[in-house]
Amino acid sequence: MFKRTNDIEVLEDTARRVRIHLLKALHNAKSGHTGGSLSSVEILVALYFSELRHDPSNPRWEDRDRFVLSKGHGVPALYSVLAHAGYFPIDELMTLRKPESRLQGHPEYNLDIGIEATTGSLGHGLSAANGMALAAKIDGRDIRVYALLSDGELQEGATWEAITTSAYRKLDNLCAIVDRNRFQNDGAMAEIKDIEPVPDKWRAFGWRVEVLPDGHDFPSLLSAFRKARRTKGKPFVIIANTIKGKGISIFENQGKYHGVAPTDEELKIALTELGGAA
Repeated sequence: MFKRTNDIEVLEDTARRVRIHLLKALHNAKSGHTGGSLSSVEILVALYFSELRHDPSNPRWEDRDRFVLSKGHGVPALYSVLAHAGYFPIDELMTLRKPESRLQGHPEYNLDIGIEATTGSLGHGLSAANGMALAAKIDGRDIRVYALLSDGELQEGATWEAITTSAYRKLDNLCAIVDRNRFQNDGAMAEIKDIEPVPDKWRAFGWRVEVLPDGHDFPSLLSAFRKARRTKGKPFVIIANTIKGKGISIFENQGKYHGVAPTDEELKIALTELGGAA
């Protein structure tokens, strides 16, 4: 069984190593989504190293918790987290986006490497998570389901249909997390299609809402996940305010790195800021 930890120093060092390897993979692929991968690192590390009940040595274990990466373009971060957790060798990250690789530019269902759902077309992940959570209740299984959405997905009508379903079905074994980095492919969300007030909208649709001012803060993330587990009768959403490109000064809050891989020089700068070898 995979050993989870609440040690903040361990989680922070894991996040640093995850960043190093996802950036190396993106640089080697010469394409992919840098900004949205970096913004979600702490959320994914907190989930896989502290919160989720899972076993990388037995990825098809029926009673494992489920995770759906609805913001599929951020999958380089998920691949790096899965590799560090032991689902596959870290060296395999260098096959990202290569022909015949298991690590494509958006997630493809493959339980052997820990991918629970094919995603990438935005706005569909929460519906899949709803189905998993409802099935667990029907089957009487003590399984929790987590879904990570981008804030850009809140511009999708299908997402709000799923939000109403979660509440109507009282899916208190479901926790959604919104990576609120406030950028999308063409720039700042507020300048393209503003979606505020985000927390009030989720509350109005019947969810319990927890807003994290700093979605990269591990104690806050772990506390929010504990609250989610204690909540009964309704689904739980964590609105995590994050920084696009978090961790690398030249990438932070720069919308142009939404879908651009690091150059040779940018990778050198990034690895220096992250403290070198992982």
